[in-house]
Amino acid sequence: MKKILVADDEELIRRLVSDFLVQEGYEPLLAVDGDEAMKLFGEHPDVALMILDIMMPGLDGWEVCRRVRETSAVPIIMLTARSTEYDQLTAFDAGADDYVTKPCSPSVLMKRVAALLRRGESNTNSKVMAVDELKLDSFAHEVWLEGNSISLTLKEYSILQKLLAVPGRVFTREQLLDDIWGFDFDGDVRTVDSHVARLRTKLGEWGNQHIKTIYGAGYKLEVNKGA
Repeated sequence: MKKILVADDEELIRRLVSDFLVQEGYEPLLAVDGDEAMKLFGEHPDVALMILDIMMPGLDGWEVCRRVRETSAVPIIMLTARSTEYDQLTAFDAGADDYVTKPCSPSVLMKRVAALLRRGESNTNSKVMAVDELKLDSFAHEVWLEGNSISLTLKEYSILQKLLAVPGRVFTREQLLDDIWGFDFDGDVRTVDSHVARLRTKLGEWGNQHIKTIYGAGYKLEVNKGA
């Protein structure tokens, strides 16, 4: 039974989300604030997914997300009443994989939970893709650069995997948004730009050399350095 960590300071929201998670066969772990969320996350390293409110006492959802991302690529959904573009971009910059605004249909939220878990487990056969010093193992869900493990969010990993699978092919922002975020995602293509920028930063010089922006089109993986 997969464990889903839910952090929200509203008891009604915690109870509602928990009830639906149980109905779907998940084991909910409930936190009343960001500090308790980090404590539970430390006690349960097998957490499969996190659902975080943004505005909570103590550590807010953004900070919880940042701290989790220092050590883990566990999928994270922000569930919040904050709906401005700034809030959404801040969440994605912190490492969130999805953003859901309240009020939200619990059934829709469960579909998003299932989709994120499914995407993370979609590769059942071991397959290592490599370009120069970078290797991606789709079974272990790990990335190494020059022998060092690189911590990526699920979305960053999915973007890199897609680009590595077909070097030289240009993927439009719309294609990446539909394939990785899903057709029901209500954000815009700037979300893709934000994740690609963060992916490049994490991959350093390799990312700058190989992940190319094709202006007016999208992104591609360039296999030849300096090309």
